[in-house]
Amino acid sequence: MPEFLTALTTQPCRLSSPALLCSLGDNLAEVAQRLFSGERSLQMTDEFTPGRPLPLGRVSRELPDMQHWPAEHRSRNNQLLAAALQQLQPALQTLRARQPQARIGVVLGTSTSGIAESEPAVAHFQRTGEWPAEFVYQRQEIGSPSAFVAAHLGLDGPAYTLSTACSSSARALASGRRLLALGLCDAVIAGGADSLCALTVNGFAALEAVSDQPCLPFSPNRRGINIGEAAALFLLTPEPGGIQLAGYGESSDAHHISAPLADGSGAQAAMQAALAMAGVSAGAVDYVNLHGTATAQNDSMEAQAIHQLFGERVPCSSTKALTGHTLGACGALEAAFCWLALREGCLPPQVNDGESDSSLAPIQLSAGGAAPLRHALSNSFAFGGNNAALLLERCDD
Repeated sequence: MPEFLTALTTQPCRLSSPALLCSLGDNLAEVAQRLFSGERSLQMTDEFTPGRPLPLGRVSRELPDMQHWPAEHRSRNNQLLAAALQQLQPALQTLRARQPQARIGVVLGTSTSGIAESEPAVAHFQRTGEWPAEFVYQRQEIGSPSAFVAAHLGLDGPAYTLSTACSSSARALASGRRLLALGLCDAVIAGGADSLCALTVNGFAALEAVSDQPCLPFSPNRRGINIGEAAALFLLTPEPGGIQLAGYGESSDAHHISAPLADGSGAQAAMQAALAMAGVSAGAVDYVNLHGTATAQNDSMEAQAIHQLFGERVPCSSTKALTGHTLGACGALEAAFCWLALREGCLPPQVNDGESDSSLAPIQLSAGGAAPLRHALSNSFAFGGNNAALLLERCDD
């Protein structure tokens, strides 16, 4: 096997303590407490859908002041990232103390970028025929988040953004691992962010994929997703020990622009590839964080894929019932939930109405509680059959 291919599978990839904020909270202790107790954190509002209140997973903390940032960086998406970067500072300082000249890359995932800031500007243009004086198109460019983080920290290494809808930040973590394995970086800031905006809330509503009530993953009464927002970042380093990104799997079945491949084979291929990279059997996996959007087709497909690979042995749950679907941020956010599960030895419970859907392939939905955990798998599936799976492993230091 060529040396670089060997490196892709054998290079250690240690995940720092995650820096995150979502509707569950803005620090690990608060997030862990709500995650493992199964506490929903959705707010009913018609801010984006006047006359139709919807449950949304909103970040409620005060975000960093962006008044003095360059105009092209002033967006809620970047405020979420700036808040996450504050939490990541200890890991960055430790790295800089050990390697002052460390080459640090940035790979992020997003789907909204700064679109929320463009929405009022477009409305103004429609009314007046002119763009507002403060309008800066660069805010909404997909590359904006990684450019912001690199500029904010004064980094000059590789910096790019991936946008593959709901698998974006899972793929960003996989891409960061590749940069380490290929020796292009000494460390990588990887993760993602997405912020609430009218485009995404109304877009999913137009697809008739949004539920007017808190979502019910894998229940026979599920009616669709809730939308949320979040930022989640890790510092990836080529070190052994700790919690490792042991493997990733990616597939693109290109079945349909929005509907998943019904037999689950595309999702299963991504999971199998993650296991193969890590050299881990399906029987060694202790928990699966499901993509679990609470739409009829996704949950049916994913249950089938899980059943075919794991049977009913492994505890599974969709944490989107707690946070809403954070779109391009969900891959990194839910990897962070797996990180917490491995560190705490505790399972996130499946929250829904408690009813079982006999039409789904049988899987073991998690009841929560303490459990010996070494391997956790996180699934992220997106429009166009763009699938990603991340395998995290707790190692002895």
